[in-house]
Amino acid sequence: MTTEILTPAAGRRGATTGVSTAFGTFGELLQGVLPEEHGDFLVTLPVARWAMARFEPRPDPGLLTVHPAHKKKALRLTSMILEDAGWPGGGTLTIHSTLPEGKGLASSSADLVATARAVANALDEPMPPRRIESYLARIEPTDGVLYSSIVAFHHRTVRLRAQLGSLPSMAVVSADEGGAVDTVDFNNIPKPFTEADKREYARLLGRVTTAVARRDLAEVGRVATESARMNQVLRHKWSLEGMAAICRDVGGLGVVVGHSGTAVGILLDTASPDCPAQLAAAAQACQELVGNVTVYRTLSFD
Repeated sequence: MTTEILTPAAGRRGATTGVSTAFGTFGELLQGVLPEEHGDFLVTLPVARWAMARFEPRPDPGLLTVHPAHKKKALRLTSMILEDAGWPGGGTLTIHSTLPEGKGLASSSADLVATARAVANALDEPMPPRRIESYLARIEPTDGVLYSSIVAFHHRTVRLRAQLGSLPSMAVVSADEGGAVDTVDFNNIPKPFTEADKREYARLLGRVTTAVARRDLAEVGRVATESARMNQVLRHKWSLEGMAAICRDVGGLGVVVGHSGTAVGILLDTASPDCPAQLAAAAQACQELVGNVTVYRTLSFD
């Protein structure tokens, strides 16, 4: 089954198949609202899971299709780029992803960024991050997966705040509380944060910015844990304190959550000689607490 939209009739040749990828994130190291206008922000935690998009343009008039058929946002983005590029034909967009949907792992953002890059590659169109951001701002709030870096990103207005740098790779021993969350619906929920909360988010942003610059994984874990707890008033996670207890028991760095999703994870330093034992113990405890466990690896851009 495919989803289809009609494209203008006419033809132009010269395009080739375009392929590209975008990584996902395991939730966010930090997400909240700063004491400023349009202050909603997040700090990404890139992981080694990807969306891959392949776009095969058809130079003759026809239909624009997407597989899987429910990836309608990616189809809309493709149509927007084709129109701006003056491409009058159709094409087929195919997306493969290892990111689960609706869990807070930036699956939709990765789909869209990979799509923008693949369509641009097919048409030999320039597609710098700012151009992608301008498209995505018309579609949905977006994670900052356009940059090969941990970033502070204004997801509702789709704009970069700062590139913070890279960290050594960590393991994330995670559990999924179940269900799925729609990004657009979540971001329409009024935020219950007070002015004091917003000032605290500003302090946490300063702390994590310094921690990334210093490659201080322990401080990164502390900030992530504080952010997860502050988010409980917005999207409560019943397993959070249990996961935090597991983290303490195994000597982990902290807990990290999909603030707009259902995933909760324990951060471990993979460079530690204790990591294999910590990972095994955390995985067993997560399975007992939540009933499932998945291990992710964070990306390092060094």
